[in-house]
Amino acid sequence: MKTKLVIYQVFTRTFGNKNLTKKEYGSLVENGVGKMKDFDKTVLRRIHDLGVTHLWYTGVIRHATCTDYSAFGIPTQNPHVVKGRAGSPYAITDYYDIDPDIAVDVDARMSEFEALVTRTHAEGMKVIIDFVPNHVARQYKSIAKPEGVEDLGEGDDTGKHFDAQNNFYYCPGEQLNLSGVVENIYAHDAEVYYEFPARCTGNDRFDAHPQQNDWYETVKLNYGVDYCDAGGRSCHFHPVPSTWKKMTDILLFWAAKGVDGFRCDMAEMVPHEFWAYATQQVKERYPEMIFIGEVYNPNQYRMYVESGFDYLYDKVGMYDGVRGVMCDERPASSITHEWQKVDDIRDHMLYFLENHDEQRIASDFFASNPWRGVPGMIVSALLQQNPVMVYAGQEFGERGMDKEGFSGQDGRSTIFDYWTSDAIYKGFFNRKALKSDEKKLELIYQRILSLCNQEKAVREGLTFDLMYVNCQSQCFNPHKQFAFLRKADDEVLLIVVNFAQERVDVKVTIPAHAYDFLEIPEQDVEMTDLLSGFTKVVELKRDGQVAIEVEANHGCVYKFNIKK
Repeated sequence: MKTKLVIYQVFTRTFGNKNLTKKEYGSLVENGVGKMKDFDKTVLRRIHDLGVTHLWYTGVIRHATCTDYSAFGIPTQNPHVVKGRAGSPYAITDYYDIDPDIAVDVDARMSEFEALVTRTHAEGMKVIIDFVPNHVARQYKSIAKPEGVEDLGEGDDTGKHFDAQNNFYYCPGEQLNLSGVVENIYAHDAEVYYEFPARCTGNDRFDAHPQQNDWYETVKLNYGVDYCDAGGRSCHFHPVPSTWKKMTDILLFWAAKGVDGFRCDMAEMVPHEFWAYATQQVKERYPEMIFIGEVYNPNQYRMYVESGFDYLYDKVGMYDGVRGVMCDERPASSITHEWQKVDDIRDHMLYFLENHDEQRIASDFFASNPWRGVPGMIVSALLQQNPVMVYAGQEFGERGMDKEGFSGQDGRSTIFDYWTSDAIYKGFFNRKALKSDEKKLELIYQRILSLCNQEKAVREGLTFDLMYVNCQSQCFNPHKQFAFLRKADDEVLLIVVNFAQERVDVKVTIPAHAYDFLEIPEQDVEMTDLLSGFTKVVELKRDGQVAIEVEANHGCVYKFNIKK
């Protein structure tokens, strides 16, 4: 049976943290930290029962931090090149190691990760972790690499800006200059960071002077592309660049640990030729492995799909579109255009309303109210067969409005600081503190996400967008309502969502074309709303209308069976 992917992203370091101190710029000792062991059977079962098929553990690989683990043989990081006190999970210091923050027993951190994978699988879910291919932390040094593995940069010719077999890009004869970077609050007593020759910065900054808005804490990896060639960008892929081989070996290392998928950070900053090479090698050994690409340029979507990616972020299309509707900036009918733009690869697009990069729906920077996300969630989860993702705490209305430290008050849940999410803490570890409204929100998310695989029409059925005919209707507001059909075998779903702040009575026109395309005969049917349980009898008639009442910030998923 086909499975529709329902991905649940957790930020591992903060998810299980039960310390409620929440001191701004607080240390690990002051604010506490979550552990892999917090994901016990009870927690994993609750996540699974939400309708989740895949659990994305964000930030498990060892990264730069201001916390000192030298007593365990782990190199310390200079705070001048660390963002925040806990550090960015995307400034990797050892691709073969686990973040010591999230281990109860630091010396046994890899064993704890392996046990986490086993527990997750035992509860019926698959494991996704991050693969960060474009850049590493400035003080990258692997202490956990397998015997015989050459470290990144170990064989580089540092006298050249570019060499196809180098792992990094260099500024020969120049020292790294961080004068344009605001000093980390934790760095005032630290030694000056010294790097000579300077290596080029992760966001394609090819000089020795990164600025505050650059990814100054990272170093760009070299995949055989000379960005500064006098004749323009040039590619040098024969023989196979050293970085290709080393990074593919890293993927294979984690695949052997039982990981089922990789969310590939900033995938479009790495040449697609590498992805074709790496995904082929990994899938030859692990055919079920999935690759999810963080790609933001729609003009490159198809190229990355052809290069081995199973799924791509649909950020600039569906996410931006649905967010615009939720914020009263676009009509609901505009959603049609967003999915149609990538109709030929629609099964490869990953829909979401929140992740660690985006602002929380309930934040003052987005919709200010978590319930305004419900109609968007219904559309994102049920419109197509493609995957959908939620971010831990979204189902409880996490606001992301804390002022944590480096992250600041920006509507996002911090990935740089030691912190606790109130919503996650209550939802998983102190449920008696949940308010009735939070419990209701969790329940509606559970119902929506569970439909993704309970209903064949959702996980593998056809879609018919009803907006083109209802845009002209006097009984339907295309600015605030969106409607579509899903069908598999003799089961049909009529889905209508209402982005308005008030309850509405609408009449949804179902055109003759839909009857023909979906092979629906005219007849009387009994419809049941899978979200509320309400049942009604309706006469299906070509070009006829179905009267539906929809609550504010909500939707209906009416199921009926047809008789042929």
